[in-house]
Amino acid sequence: MTRRAVAFRCGADTLWGMRDCAHVHGHTGLLIVSGGNEIRAGAFAGQAQIAARLAQTAGVPVFRFDRRGIGDSEGDNAGWRGSRDDLAAALAAFRREQPSMHRVVGYGVCDAASALMLHSADLGLDAVVLVNPWTMDEHVDNGAINHAPAALRQRYWAKLASPHQWWRLLSGQVNLARLWHGLGRAVRRQGAPSLLADQLRDSLGQFHGPVTLLVAAGDRIGQQFLAQWPHDDPRLVIHPGGSHSFTDHPDTADWLIERLTEATASRH
Repeated sequence: MTRRAVAFRCGADTLWGMRDCAHVHGHTGLLIVSGGNEIRAGAFAGQAQIAARLAQTAGVPVFRFDRRGIGDSEGDNAGWRGSRDDLAAALAAFRREQPSMHRVVGYGVCDAASALMLHSADLGLDAVVLVNPWTMDEHVDNGAINHAPAALRQRYWAKLASPHQWWRLLSGQVNLARLWHGLGRAVRRQGAPSLLADQLRDSLGQFHGPVTLLVAAGDRIGQQFLAQWPHDDPRLVIHPGGSHSFTDHPDTADWLIERLTEATASRH
């Protein structure tokens, strides 16, 4: 397996990516899109590890990159909504670097998944794998994420089953005002549909390649997505755990690699 840094242009700016490639070149490659303001290695180098494993074990070439204004790349950071040109430039660079490829699968977590949902229809990707897509309209302050009512109910049922939580309540260690606020939100019906979820659903509907939606039932972002998405969507694969990226534990990392290997199985 070889790993090589790649410089490419996006308009007037120079962007940097990394290509992982097996000695036996696969016909299907994986384009990894970073979420948030993460650099191409991903949180705790999770994306770098995915790239190395797929290249070594499945012969899948992988390309990951820093979009404009992130990591080593020049330019202004336009966020995930404004990343269409970055994605197109990275895809073109990947195809130049790996001319043997017949197909490219896009992969992203959280708002990187949302970026792929928003832009895939006109990028020329052949398939996408979307993990716990971001669907919340509201501004999130200080990293706080609101739970969906169904997720809150699940959380409080788990607390009721714990003797330790009852001891904390009876010993005065629980903020009662906060508890009542949370219970009030838990008993609400699901709120109004997310406008962002509607937009992403419409945009993804214009993409005609295979789609895989991987959602963790115990992840807060995943729970928000499930509250806004049809549960009978045959493209939806729900994992019972709570991992956001599926890279923080060996078992979930193995599960993710299996799903990515399936998605990148060469189709001639």
